[in-house]
Amino acid sequence: PGCAMDLAYVCEWEKRPKSNHCPSIPLVCAWSCRNLIAFTTDLKNEEEKDLTHMVHIIDTEHPWDVYSVNSGHAEIITCLEWDQSGSRLLSADADGHIKCWSMADHLANNWENTVGSMVEGDPVVALSWLHNGVKLALHVEKSGASNFGEKFSRVKFSPSLTLFGGKPMEGWIAVTISGLVTVSLLKPNGQVLTSTESLCRLRCRVALADVAFTGGGNIVVATSDGSSSSPVQFYKVCVSVVNEKCKIDTEILPSLFMRCTTDPARKDKYPAITHLKFLARDMSEQVLLCASNQNNSIVECWSLRKEGLPVNNIFQQISPVVGDKQPMILKWRILSATNDLDRVSAVALPKLPISLTNTDLKVANDTKFFPGLGLALAFHDGSVHIVHRLSLQMMAVFYGSSSQRSVDEQTIKRQRTAGPLVHFKAMQLSWTSLALAGIDSHGKLSMLRISPSMGHVLDMNMSLRHLLFLLEYCMVTGYDWWDILLHVQPNMVQNLVEKLHEEYMRQNAALQQVLSTRIVAMKASLCKLSSSTIARVCDYHAKLFLIAISCTLKSLLRPHFLNTPDKSPGDRLTEICSKITDVDIDKVMINLKTEEFVLEMTTLQSLQQLIQWVGDFVLYLLASLPNQGSPVRPGHSFLRDGASLGMFRELMVVIRIWGLLKPSCLPVYTATSDTQDSMSLLFRLLTKLWLCCREENHMTEPDDALIDECCLLPSQLLIPNIDWLPINDGIITKLQSKQLVRLQFGKAPGLVGHTVSSQFDAFVRAPGQPKIDHLRRLHLGAYPTEECKSCTRCGCVTMLKSPNKVTAVKQWEQRWIKNCLCGGLWRRMPLSYS
Repeated sequence: PGCAMDLAYVCEWEKRPKSNHCPSIPLVCAWSCRNLIAFTTDLKNEEEKDLTHMVHIIDTEHPWDVYSVNSGHAEIITCLEWDQSGSRLLSADADGHIKCWSMADHLANNWENTVGSMVEGDPVVALSWLHNGVKLALHVEKSGASNFGEKFSRVKFSPSLTLFGGKPMEGWIAVTISGLVTVSLLKPNGQVLTSTESLCRLRCRVALADVAFTGGGNIVVATSDGSSSSPVQFYKVCVSVVNEKCKIDTEILPSLFMRCTTDPARKDKYPAITHLKFLARDMSEQVLLCASNQNNSIVECWSLRKEGLPVNNIFQQISPVVGDKQPMILKWRILSATNDLDRVSAVALPKLPISLTNTDLKVANDTKFFPGLGLALAFHDGSVHIVHRLSLQMMAVFYGSSSQRSVDEQTIKRQRTAGPLVHFKAMQLSWTSLALAGIDSHGKLSMLRISPSMGHVLDMNMSLRHLLFLLEYCMVTGYDWWDILLHVQPNMVQNLVEKLHEEYMRQNAALQQVLSTRIVAMKASLCKLSSSTIARVCDYHAKLFLIAISCTLKSLLRPHFLNTPDKSPGDRLTEICSKITDVDIDKVMINLKTEEFVLEMTTLQSLQQLIQWVGDFVLYLLASLPNQGSPVRPGHSFLRDGASLGMFRELMVVIRIWGLLKPSCLPVYTATSDTQDSMSLLFRLLTKLWLCCREENHMTEPDDALIDECCLLPSQLLIPNIDWLPINDGIITKLQSKQLVRLQFGKAPGLVGHTVSSQFDAFVRAPGQPKIDHLRRLHLGAYPTEECKSCTRCGCVTMLKSPNKVTAVKQWEQRWIKNCLCGGLWRRMPLSYS
């Protein structure tokens, strides 16, 4: 196969004379579905000779912008675990303390520890969030199906614990070294219920453990005392709440001995079990084991099967009931094993819940679609292998040691003498398995790209289908899709956007409604990757903004009588505006019940900036209609987008009515004549343009009269400057050339020379020019004094604190308090961001 894995970027710590980040032992890292990576280092202070246990959180798009927090753990951190939503992180240490971290003010670079639990002095060896009962299966066989529900089906799966009414209860479970299992439940009021129980009557040392969940809502714990001559034990754990207390019941399940210990040729060759993992957190019937000596390892995959128990003939005659039905028992059987390997230093398991039926596996193999089927093994010589999760056969290799050799000769010589090469001590696969993050013995973070076909050369159509299937999966689950963008080449963008749109249009109306903003954000992030589509990025972000404004302004309308029929004023407005196609704004307005539009004066005034944006954007669009032949200008795609133009038209009507109540909330235009009614002029032209493209099947070209009138606009009104979003400073566009990018934690790289953005500078404000709050549409001045936050995905900037306390403004801000309109996370910006 061709190049199945390559290094996208590496990010390392700056060498400081007094205090240094050194990799902690054991080193742990975790990757969330929002594409945040958390990992640990120890901060060494030379003078005081003490270690601070740090937790670092990075967003994969801005790895240098690391958020480092002193974890407050007194002992070494042994586990890190993200929850299903990717917004909270658990950390546990060798002193039995468990902490739950969450974002402060919804900022991805500001974390605080709010709750926790502990088992005093008892090191935690395994940790997991309780299961929330949500499980999907991806059916590769159905990747051509039109319905998302067939491709990604919900699997019947019970949460570990439910509240009244079936809502899953949140909490975590941990296993300690002395054989205790501890469960903490988070009550909706913020209280934590904790209970601790021993795994079995005979408590014994637990060196390694892992936690998995069964479809029936039970928890399975696997433990090993670290010696390969001892059995690997399995326990079933049931959690319940009785009288406001958490209750734990445990039961012993069948155990197993690793095969390499019973094989005469290898009997004492691998004394230690070094890795013990369930293949997935919701697959308790498959387990991966690795046994090692100083230099070598062997990996085995086992599966739990129901088997018939043979019964002696004597008993069959006595009890005919037994003869009818053979008794069944559960038994561990080995599925596959590797040959002797180099010593394994880390294991990473796939998180993509791919369906493993025979037909799915066959289709995956025929179409060379491998995400979710491979697990990664890192070795002490610096290499990484990806092996099949069932057969353990090699699928791809990455040779790290050659690329990780340092530039200066000295270190190469020293490495030869010192022996140990740089190797990954902790690894994690992304949620689509298209990227792998490894942290090596120097604390350096490496980001590897993994080809979906494991390096097999495919025709363009097939490659697109693979990426499309995973993009749709992210669209349905709401996970971040950054790791898919790593594989998108500029020549794929146009096709991917079109195909994504086609697939979306094949879904039912309700699902389209749910995914309507997510698909726009997805198209925007794809368009950023090619210079021919870069202008459309602005359009898609403007569309997200328009949808949000339209929903917010319509939600402010109140029915005049409480017992009105089921249609809300917003829906009635939409209906009337699409029915009455009159070009005169006042004739459309007469058909509406104006009393539904009455709002307080302060409310109307507080919305002026948003109203101004609507007015400015409509004027900008109409003025750019005559030169519509140039798709490199932002705004171009709106000219043929009937739905968006229809939204603008509704908003113009609402604004017109509000203007009668409070003239100062109207958009301000600079007109050449005093008598001109700018709003009705724009409404007339907008309606004509909207009529041309309101039905997707019957598009007509705007007639010459309309174009002539639009040509006159610049002489009647001053055409405003639209503040487009900045073309983002993230790393994704720098990774397309497949050249390794070297970065440093805490130091923003000089990301200049990106070919795409240079032609775009005309639309974006230069440094030193006045900045704008993109969501409140307020001007912040050239050197803002207010603290701001920016979106990790689209680069949109807004103030952290709200300058206005009016309810309507709060309602608007609620739309993007947690995430940006594009779904990206917020990060706090340094004050001097100009």
